[in-house]
Amino acid sequence: MRILIADDEALIRMGLRTMLEDRGHKVVGAAAEGASALQMARTEKPDVILLDIKMPGMDGLEAARKIMQERPTPIVMLTAFSQRELVNQARAACVFGYLVKPVKEELLDATLALAVTRFKEWQKLQKEMRDLEKSLAARQTVEKAKFWLMENQSLSEQQAFNKIHRTSRARRVTMQQVAQEILDGAHKK
Repeated sequence: MRILIADDEALIRMGLRTMLEDRGHKVVGAAAEGASALQMARTEKPDVILLDIKMPGMDGLEAARKIMQERPTPIVMLTAFSQRELVNQARAACVFGYLVKPVKEELLDATLALAVTRFKEWQKLQKEMRDLEKSLAARQTVEKAKFWLMENQSLSEQQAFNKIHRTSRARRVTMQQVAQEILDGAHKK
């Protein structure tokens, strides 16, 4: 994997680089603070990012939030602290793995694999959520158009639905598109 490391301690960065490269990974960048990590995430497009929670300037949690907004990537947080509050903040920032320093080499591959797996599950859930939102929006548009037809053309609910459905099939467009055209026409009147 292509990995970006961000930790304010040079010895930690070098040690992680060595462990990762010994395991066949490629370290595409090493940053000492969050803003640099964010910039490297943009340019290097790593497969996984290891971020220290406590760094000067932009900390790892803020960097994680910004990275997830701009270019979602599996993120593993590094910390010398195992405080529950930090774990909760990391979870809220969409972090997919967590390692306590000093990092145990035998935990590294499993944590990276778990972070990538969790990230893929997260991506799948994000897509399902977008699909459901689109479906709900389409249904709401059809319902509004149905209601307008019922009110303004004295149709029953079934008749209004059938009219939208028949028009959709005849024109080979979605019911949402037909419904939107009905609503757009209603607003022009």
